[in-house]
Amino acid sequence: MATARQIEADETPLTIPATMQAAVYHGVDDVRLETVPVPKVGPGELLVKVDTCGICGTDLKKIHTGSHSAPRIFGHETSGTVAATGKDVTQFQVGDRVMVFHHIPCRKCFYCQHKTFAQCETYKKVGCTAGFEPSGGGFAEYVRVMDWIVRQGTVRIPDGVSFEQACFVEPVNTCMKGIEALRFEKGETALVIGQGPIGIILSVLAQRSGARVITSDLYPERLKIALTFGLGNSVDASCTDILKSVREQTEGRGTDVAILAVGGNSLIKPAMDAVRPGGRVLLFAQTARGEATIDPAAVCVDEKTLLGSYSASVDLQEESVRFVMNREMDLERLISHRFPLGNSVEALKLAARPQPDSLKIVIQPGGPGEGSRV
Repeated sequence: MATARQIEADETPLTIPATMQAAVYHGVDDVRLETVPVPKVGPGELLVKVDTCGICGTDLKKIHTGSHSAPRIFGHETSGTVAATGKDVTQFQVGDRVMVFHHIPCRKCFYCQHKTFAQCETYKKVGCTAGFEPSGGGFAEYVRVMDWIVRQGTVRIPDGVSFEQACFVEPVNTCMKGIEALRFEKGETALVIGQGPIGIILSVLAQRSGARVITSDLYPERLKIALTFGLGNSVDASCTDILKSVREQTEGRGTDVAILAVGGNSLIKPAMDAVRPGGRVLLFAQTARGEATIDPAAVCVDEKTLLGSYSASVDLQEESVRFVMNREMDLERLISHRFPLGNSVEALKLAARPQPDSLKIVIQPGGPGEGSRV
């Protein structure tokens, strides 16, 4: 059933102001709430009034490292309502509820032919902006969706599915891509290190692929939430030796797979130690460049495989949409805090320093709904 906020968005065409609020990045750990022009749309484009935008770890990394030029407006886990359509747009109309991907590959280049879509030059072009250099734009009241994203990366939200649920399509896609890379066989055991929102999604998808999942986290509160998603085999890393625990459960061998769903290169070696000879380790959260220490003999002599997975796969777009829109997982329950845009700087600070009771944090320009923790 649609919420009151959804019904209001659907009833009448929206009046578009000349300016809007946005959380504007200016450099290392420097984000400011500012008034900026509402972006103009061109032929084939959409203007979407943002309802909900999730805060992603890659947004936080860019802000913290200053890896991108300024000013920019980040935010790419975006759902909202079509506020205006450009010339020649026929598949969407004002009032439609949508979620938007911000990257779509060309499908023709060398990298696309080899299914490494995130390395495609077209994919690296961001197709959504709230102004300045295109960077997603979801941390603003309105976002301009460019023509190739309108054609191939904009998804209508079905009746009865909330904006909050829909904003998870892109992160679910990235998780599905990682799980696909692992090529699970039924009955294998997987250790998922980190039970933040991404770790929980990865754990559910691994279990969906036939794996027996062991979860671990330093925060018992997160393990309790994971339990509500059917993830009952957990290790409290704050007081238990993870390696000892997984070996006890695997006849001393170690798990078949380890998934590192938390940043920190210091955890790569423990993840590799946790898997059996011939096992696989997926680095999912290691998005910051730098150096890490590994045991090369673990790869050579023990034949362990170290894998990486980054961003989304266009091949999994339809499956991720079905998974989210059919509510195969109640993703809204992963949201712990909802912030209005006026408190976006506070939201980003909390997301950058997770607490035991914080999971997914979202920014809602129209103001958070009932049950918000702000």
